[in-house]
Amino acid sequence: MENYTRTTVTEFFLRGFPTLLEMQILLFAFFLVAYILTVSENVIIIVIIQLNSKLKKPMYYFLSNLACLEIFYISVTVPNLLVNVLRESKTISFNGCITQLYLFISLMCTECVLLAVMAFDRYVAVCHPLRYATIMHYNFCLQLSALSWIAGFSISLIKIYFISRLSFCGPNIINHFFCDISPVLNLACIDMSEAEMVDFILALVILLVPLLVTVVSYLYIIHAILKISSIKGKKKAFSTCASHLTVVIIFFSTTLFMYARPKKAKSVDGNKLISLFYAVFTPMINPFIYCLKNKEVRASIKKYFCCK
Repeated sequence: MENYTRTTVTEFFLRGFPTLLEMQILLFAFFLVAYILTVSENVIIIVIIQLNSKLKKPMYYFLSNLACLEIFYISVTVPNLLVNVLRESKTISFNGCITQLYLFISLMCTECVLLAVMAFDRYVAVCHPLRYATIMHYNFCLQLSALSWIAGFSISLIKIYFISRLSFCGPNIINHFFCDISPVLNLACIDMSEAEMVDFILALVILLVPLLVTVVSYLYIIHAILKISSIKGKKKAFSTCASHLTVVIIFFSTTLFMYARPKKAKSVDGNKLISLFYAVFTPMINPFIYCLKNKEVRASIKKYFCCK
């Protein structure tokens, strides 16, 4: 195997969820509904924010970015999964697999940074309300948003560079429903310790640094809320952070458990279930969280659809 100097595998077989035909049809229906629902929810949020002048605030600008990201996020994996559920040959080309892997990692890394940016926005709003408009001006928000996307796609490019240098000479069966890092690395037929180390270190950096920014921001937020004398004031201050904090807990708990642990602690079937949660369920429930926890978004949606 050490004699291979180039990639010999031209396509991969995605095992997905091997079940009976009846279950395959149910899976197809479930994933189709989840995909349509996720895209529709996030499109509605983007449209509502653009149409309502009261939502022209930094917080909702970042929320629009997050909604856009969620649409791309689920579109990277689920459409291909829908095709593979119903067809017998569940294959994906080598280039298609690497592209899917790059886009998925990029969007995940982008979300890590974007959630930290949103936490900083909430910190400024709660701890420095009088200076909020001055600090979080449009150009600064645009720069923070661009930083999130550039950082996410740049870090994942480094990961993909080391993975693409590996040789894949068989077998070519990926025990997953999309091309994720661990299942792809397991198929390399040369020493992959360097690629695994780079992946593990970058995963820690892109997860722990934004998480640290988020935790520090919320420590300051909690300290500021505790200093508010009235209970009504405390509830009002906390309500502006509740939806974001819920999304942060769900996202970082699953991604840290999935990517920031040694390879020996991972199980293939467990990985598929966790991946299913953050690749399909999380983009689907995030809009509900923001709508249910945020009065302004909820009121805007009701007003818009009632008028229509």
